[in-house]
Amino acid sequence: MNSRVCKHFIFLLLVSGHAFLTRYVLATEVVDSEEAIITPEIPADITERNYSIYSDSRESTTAPDRDDETPSFQPSPIPTEAEPLKILGEYVQPGHFRVLNWVSGQSFSGRTVKPPVLVVRGSNPGPVLCLVAAIHGDELNGIEIVRRVVRGLDAGELNGTVIGVPIVNLFGFTGNSRYLPDRRDLNRYFPGNVTGSAASRIAHRFFNQIIRHCHYVVDFHTGSFKRNNLPQLRADMNNPQVREFVAHFGSTVVLHKPGHGKTLRAAATQAGIPTVVFELGQPGSVQESYVKAGMKALDALLANLEMVERLRLWFEPQPVYYSSRWIRVNNGGILFSEVKIGDEVPAGGLLGHIINPLTSVETEIHSPVNGRVLGMALNQFMLPGYAAFHIGVAADTRTLIEQQPSGGEEDANDILDDEYGEAEDGFEKMPDHEEELH
Repeated sequence: MNSRVCKHFIFLLLVSGHAFLTRYVLATEVVDSEEAIITPEIPADITERNYSIYSDSRESTTAPDRDDETPSFQPSPIPTEAEPLKILGEYVQPGHFRVLNWVSGQSFSGRTVKPPVLVVRGSNPGPVLCLVAAIHGDELNGIEIVRRVVRGLDAGELNGTVIGVPIVNLFGFTGNSRYLPDRRDLNRYFPGNVTGSAASRIAHRFFNQIIRHCHYVVDFHTGSFKRNNLPQLRADMNNPQVREFVAHFGSTVVLHKPGHGKTLRAAATQAGIPTVVFELGQPGSVQESYVKAGMKALDALLANLEMVERLRLWFEPQPVYYSSRWIRVNNGGILFSEVKIGDEVPAGGLLGHIINPLTSVETEIHSPVNGRVLGMALNQFMLPGYAAFHIGVAADTRTLIEQQPSGGEEDANDILDDEYGEAEDGFEKMPDHEEELH
């Protein structure tokens, strides 16, 4: 065997070993099941729709005065030289870490509420990445992910800036509640209104004082109302800037969702800042396996954005689901699941049972589609109509994208979105025009 053939043989062995080790070193999944892989490519004729998040074609002769109007600013260009960052009235010098505060409002006692803002300004120029958590006060996994990731960064080696807000809704967090004290969901009032309700004013301050400094945003959430979510990104895959951003998260599962107009994700993306929601786990507790999964995904993100210098050994494909279905129960009783989070299920496959504890009548729950369990309710008492299983649908990409255009209405069977939740705890949703009613 000549030397040239030997060199090629050794090279192939190194690449094979490299890929084998990667699968076990950098996997973000917290389940053991195989992934249902759906190609992330979108047909070119669908993506080329003159869609731009950096411009707004609407013409207006009056200043916006409604919550659903996004501020007409353009994101700052990514700096090419290291320079101080001015935020919240302070200057953060290159190579420094600062703990700042933003004023979210006042408590009932009149004291100013100041959630902490962690800012790592790198020694080298680069983008500004914002990591935010606990817009819903009872969603704890994101809090710990943001804290650990930001505290673990070395400002001297960082390219760009990472801004971490571990707890946005400090009111809800201290009260162990999803909501603000007036029972409003903060994630339905962005970009906010300076003269609106308490929720709208908080959203306005946060959006203008924090979010407008960002080039990218990751908004952490968990399942709502005793539901558990597989680690997954919620993103508008019709948007080319968002789609490019999503590709930096390694093999993390992606669920295509256009986004609702008053969520932070939708408002920030509309303002020209690519934003994704990172769903993982359940509310009310910190789950270490999900925290680690989120940290690994962010480690890949920072490396792929070239904000940190790390060896990127991620060869696993990124599963992308362009549609999903919430499976609702038709009978009241106690839920007993037969599947685990992340399991693949066939059409007609058994998902679980509903058992009436008084009559012992048992009802089976079957999946109407082929797909994967992206979310599920914990075993609990359920009433008819409660959402029990969230299935990512394995289907044709072109068909699903065309059925869910950006900014369009979602299917009536899929109205439960963990970004803002569904009022299954007896709390009725506020109408869009509640500012004039309350």
